[in-house]
Order: sequence, then structure tokens, then C-alpha cells
Amino acid sequence: MGMISEFKEFIARGNVVDLAVGVVIGAAFGKIVTALVDGIVMPAIGYFSGGVNVSDWKHVLKPAQLDAAGKEVAAEVAIKYGSFLQTAIDFVLIAFVIFLFLKAYNRLRKPAADAPAAVPEDVLLLREIRDSLKK
Repeated sequence: MGMISEFKEFIARGNVVDLAVGVVIGAAFGKIVTALVDGIVMPAIGYFSGGVNVSDWKHVLKPAQLDAAGKEVAAEVAIKYGSFLQTAIDFVLIAFVIFLFLKAYNRLRKPAADAPAAVPEDVLLLREIRDSLKK
């Protein structure tokens, strides 16, 4: 079997196509949740924190050096924990929304509870024999 035919067989499998569709839908879903976080959640957090953008939060270790004309000579050295916090909040919210989506999806997918399976005739016959031997 040639390499091209093996590759065709590999691509034709359902798993590869399903994975590709999942990645594309996941990327689009990630954009939706990111828009939710950036447009609704983070402005609300900024409002309650005094109008400060969370991404701008930082701890300055060494301020920027300016010359006499006010031009920056050396950039500031800062720990930008706000961008980390923003990314962590994005992750938690994306994970929560995906959890809710999968929970609803699984609820719709779950089949209705079926009636208990009927006992096979041979088992019924064996039970009758057992009961008659006990007498």
C-alpha cells in the first residue's frame, strides 16, 4: 500500500474529520467567550475597581527614566500581574461556559430511561425448575 493511499485512508477516517470540525468550532466558540469576557465581565470588574482596567494592573520595580525634555530614556521595569489575572479570568469563564454547554448537550443527548429488559425465557425456565426442586 502506497503512502498516498495510506494518507487517503487516514484522512477518510471519521476521527480526523471530527477532530478538525471540533477544533474549528472550538476556536469560534473561544472568540465568542472572549468577546463576552472583554465586553461585559471585565468592564464590570473595572467599574467596581474604580474604573481601572485589570490588564493595566502592575507593580513597578523601577520607574521609567526620563531626560530633561521628557523623552523616555529607559523603560520601566514592572511585574504586570494584571494581564495574568485577565488571562486567568478568561480561562475560568471559558471553562465554565464550556461546562454549561456540555452539561446541556449531554442532557439533550441522554436517552429516556428504558423499561427494564425482559428476562430471557431460559432464565425463567431455570427459575421455575429451581422453585419446583425446593418444594
